[in-house]
Amino acid sequence: MIFISFWFYIFVAALAAIYYLLPLRFRWVSLLIGSLGFYWYLSQYAPARFLALVALALISWLLGKALGKDHKYRKALLTVSILADALPLVLIKEAPFFFWRIWNTGTPAWWLIPVGISFFSLQLISYSVDVYSGRIAPERHFLKFLLFVSFFPQIVQGPIPRYAQLSHQLTEGHRFDERKFVKGFMLILWGFFLKLCIADKAGVVVDQIFDHYPAYRGMYVLVGGFLYSIQLYTDFSACTSLAQGISGLFGIDLINNFRRPYFAASIKDFWRRWHISLSSWLRDYIYIPLGGNRKGTVRKYLNILLTFAVSGIWHGGGFKFLFWGLLHGGYQVVGDVTAPLRSKLSERFRIDTSSRIHNVLKQIVTFFLVMLAWIIFRAEYLSTGLSMIWSIFTVHNPWILTNDALLGLGLGWKEFSVLLICMIILLGVSVAQEKGIAIREKILNCPIAVRWIIYISAILFVVIFGSYGWGYDSQAFIYGGF
Repeated sequence: MIFISFWFYIFVAALAAIYYLLPLRFRWVSLLIGSLGFYWYLSQYAPARFLALVALALISWLLGKALGKDHKYRKALLTVSILADALPLVLIKEAPFFFWRIWNTGTPAWWLIPVGISFFSLQLISYSVDVYSGRIAPERHFLKFLLFVSFFPQIVQGPIPRYAQLSHQLTEGHRFDERKFVKGFMLILWGFFLKLCIADKAGVVVDQIFDHYPAYRGMYVLVGGFLYSIQLYTDFSACTSLAQGISGLFGIDLINNFRRPYFAASIKDFWRRWHISLSSWLRDYIYIPLGGNRKGTVRKYLNILLTFAVSGIWHGGGFKFLFWGLLHGGYQVVGDVTAPLRSKLSERFRIDTSSRIHNVLKQIVTFFLVMLAWIIFRAEYLSTGLSMIWSIFTVHNPWILTNDALLGLGLGWKEFSVLLICMIILLGVSVAQEKGIAIREKILNCPIAVRWIIYISAILFVVIFGSYGWGYDSQAFIYGGF
């Protein structure tokens, strides 16, 4: 996969060198050229895919300039702008599903699908809405706007930036900051660790269970669902860490996309911690414009369900993604409706809801509910996912946890041991971060000899225990497919 390939980091190093050699006011030009060159490569040199990005950016930029003026056609222009940005995404997401269902034909040709359209379409929509609402002024320089849309570390897999947060960072030029540079380097190392030492190893077992169902039922599905939950989080968190780290090399800060989501004590809390850039986008540009919680309880619940339906459609075509989104919306509605009853039961049975044990139990229940939804998300079809979940409760084979049956799923005991150790490391780091401990800051404050020991040890650990080896081909980042 390109984001963890040797030649990609040769490209990054060369671009960083050029960036810091140029005068401050021209440094954004190197980022633009590098980003467009990188996108041209990702597009496999297909002009249609490359020009689609440029064309959509140009349309949004032109309409944004018009939206910045006070006239009676502003609302109509906003509608046109949103449709221009959203329709290609909806067609690409949903057309393959309907083509297959109705005409039993294949998916559109690959060269028609722009790389990263799921992410940059949301950037363009948020830009248009923010200009219309007066939160930002329209960008006057098209090439600077194109850089905002095409910035290479986040173009394919996010996070989804807002114009006000990112644009000035891209164009103002940054002086070399050793502290930021080293922090970026540490984030890159962390991304490699998450991807190669956890996500790709867990993915071997996950693929075996999900791709060969119903040979694996009951406890196998529970193990597969648990490991897929870990795989998805570490895989997506890895690509976010890499994007943040690479941006940090240029002195640019991308927003944090995760905040220990599996420590959430409710589904609502989970979505405050998971894929934060998408969650906040859905809140600001779908839920609140629909009326949010301002128009009564029933309307609030309907708005929640509609917002999560949009989230499901954004992730892909087909019933399973829509069901997955509505399931999360349903979780939130049920949680809100039952809150008074749960509060009364806690008072009746004198349950200390502020205790650590009570919070841990809520975290376990929340994780289990999220995991069930992830099984639907990962299964090939909705019916398959529902059948897998049903087997968890109806097929009883707990002995597979003790009779070495799990060792027949693609990982030997050594690989399983490494996976377990790395998951414990992730847990420890997450607990420390949840307590407010800034690990990178602590490392930076260590003596230089200690810091280099940590860096070298981390690199050797990933090289030795990561999923690299003879004939190995790293799995593509999961969210790159969305």
